[in-house]
Amino acid sequence: MNKEHQRCLLDLAKKSILRGLQTGKPLAVDLAGLPQELLDVRATFVTLHKQGELRGCIGMLKAVRPLAQDIAENAFAAAFRDHRFPPLTAEEFEQLEIHLSILTTPEPIAFRSEEDLLAQLRPGVDGMIIEEGARRGTFLPAVWETLPTPKQFLRHLKQKAGLPADYWSDTLKFYRYQAEGIG
Repeated sequence: MNKEHQRCLLDLAKKSILRGLQTGKPLAVDLAGLPQELLDVRATFVTLHKQGELRGCIGMLKAVRPLAQDIAENAFAAAFRDHRFPPLTAEEFEQLEIHLSILTTPEPIAFRSEEDLLAQLRPGVDGMIIEEGARRGTFLPAVWETLPTPKQFLRHLKQKAGLPADYWSDTLKFYRYQAEGIG
């Protein structure tokens, strides 16, 4: 994605958060006139940091709406609907760092054992989804910065999905995706 489109998406994210502070609603994106690349249906995550600490992260793993709209909706949700944090305040806005992740379509990973799965993971490249029955969790590729080994990454992902870190079952499903980071 070129720099102009990246700036446009970051601007939409900021405007959506500001609109949320003013009206309690996300920015209604006018799609008319936007370049085709910003109209393509893509899955995104918006991650907010304040003073280097996570302040919100919301996204979708499945592409269901135009990229520009998805960014605006997820930026609003990360600021005001992430259940781990209170809604963002106006005082916090100036301290925010906004990071956007544009995801590829998740692909299933075929594996024979946990060791085989671990050997296939690409630190810093792969985002991963875990599924076990109704339990599900995901880590974006950026999480490798804090969990740098495949074993750490997998153990924490299991816990995020509500499973014990050492859990293993023949019914576990894993998917990988990549993300283009902006911001």
